[in-house]
Amino acid sequence: MPKVGMEPVRREQLIKATIESVAELGLQGTTINSISKKAGLSSGIISHYFGGKQGLIEATVRYLLSSLKYSLMAQVTDTTSPQQRLMYIVEANFALVQQRKDTTRTWLSFWAQSMHDPELHRLQNVNSKRLYSNLASSFRQLMSVEHAKLAAQLSAAMIDGLWLRAVLSQSDKDQFKHSEQLAKQYVRSLISQYGA
Repeated sequence: MPKVGMEPVRREQLIKATIESVAELGLQGTTINSISKKAGLSSGIISHYFGGKQGLIEATVRYLLSSLKYSLMAQVTDTTSPQQRLMYIVEANFALVQQRKDTTRTWLSFWAQSMHDPELHRLQNVNSKRLYSNLASSFRQLMSVEHAKLAAQLSAAMIDGLWLRAVLSQSDKDQFKHSEQLAKQYVRSLISQYGA
């Protein structure tokens, strides 16, 4: 029987072990045993806390999505301008945690699997819609609604594309920084082009 109060600690241990296992073995090669070994816990605890591998995989995706969300929220205040908020959105997507090899490999595995798994597909849609919504909300303060929608779609595609190119080229942090700067420059160009 697990100790009372240990559940959050154990859950996080298992999620981090899942990220490590997926980064090393891929999503298909990751098993309950590979996760439990990396976590240093019994395999039965995965079923106890998550109902099995699928539940743990979904919890891991939610964990990564939350870290992305909190990275942005930590920066934004009531006095943040729309332009600065747009820059923070870009920065959150290129934050150090999003550049770590285990994280990038895990994201890529989840994206690939989301085409075949309805729950992972739903979570990927949540991620895409959140990015679009955050961008559109800020752009709407700077331009017409129609232009804000277009700017948000273009910016989201640019952010995702630049991040993906940096990951697939196995770039170092300098390339991620360069990609972040390109994304910011693109957002500024959209503000100049469509801004009221």
